[in-house]
Amino acid sequence: MGELTVAVLAGGLSHEREVSLRSGRRIAADLRDTGAVVAEWDTDSALLDRMRIERPEAVVVALHGGDGENGSVQSVLETIGMPFVGAGSRACRRAWDKPTAKAELARAGLATPDWVVLPHATFRELGARSVLEAIVERLGLPLIVKPDQGGSALGTQLVNHAEDLPAAMVDCLAYGTAVLVERYVAGTEIAVSVCADPHPRALPVVEIRPCGGVYDYTARYTPGATTFHCPARLPDVVITAAQETALEAHRLLGLRDLSRMDAIVTSTGTVEVLEVNVCPGLTATSLLPTAVAAAGEHLGQLFSDLLDGAIRRSR
Repeated sequence: MGELTVAVLAGGLSHEREVSLRSGRRIAADLRDTGAVVAEWDTDSALLDRMRIERPEAVVVALHGGDGENGSVQSVLETIGMPFVGAGSRACRRAWDKPTAKAELARAGLATPDWVVLPHATFRELGARSVLEAIVERLGLPLIVKPDQGGSALGTQLVNHAEDLPAAMVDCLAYGTAVLVERYVAGTEIAVSVCADPHPRALPVVEIRPCGGVYDYTARYTPGATTFHCPARLPDVVITAAQETALEAHRLLGLRDLSRMDAIVTSTGTVEVLEVNVCPGLTATSLLPTAVAAAGEHLGQLFSDLLDGAIRRSR
């Protein structure tokens, strides 16, 4: 393809900064393996001036959380006409807000665990005890408590006992202004990445087995804390259903280039969608690179092809 000049955006100011920097370093190295000329840039006040002066051909957004996934950075790139890999700003906003995305998927008939959203103000003004009692009565126990926005499982907790719910809510609110309380679904945790180069296709399903039982932040980014099986050790009919569900979620949310669906497969083979990520992690322990390797592909070449597609799209 010739020398491609690329800027990888990584870092930012979200709680996921360190993970983003690791993703950025990984994809920058893999792109250099394909012959691309790669600059690694943080998102600061000098970014736009740097971009106008150096004018890369396209951008990889390796930002996790905050402005990198809620559509803010994508909106700026669209405004200045800079091609980039990934979903557009409107689709990012739709997927970033977990309750909005879950509602859209549920309306289309996809299974997703029942949930309640509780803003901090409601939690405070209506009285914590009565609100939490109503949630437990509706959803039962155990429960999953997570921020309504964000990634990397930051603030996510499994609550087995009602008396532990208030503390879990308080901890979760450190990462956002609202809490998504979700019915716990027992089963096999999986991730299905979708790549559109140019036509959407599902990569091999990754089965996730955290040693501690919960796939939280530590389990995600500590080598050896989680065992991955790719392809997943599931019946072919379930594998196909999971991949079709990921493709449908990608389409329904208006995503493009890349996405990753996180889900639970129940004992009956039902695929319950947990969330869909627009900027999947690219670290050594991340799920998209695991799936790419299992497919016998090279992550840098995959992104190189996506960058080519982004440049053609902008023209």
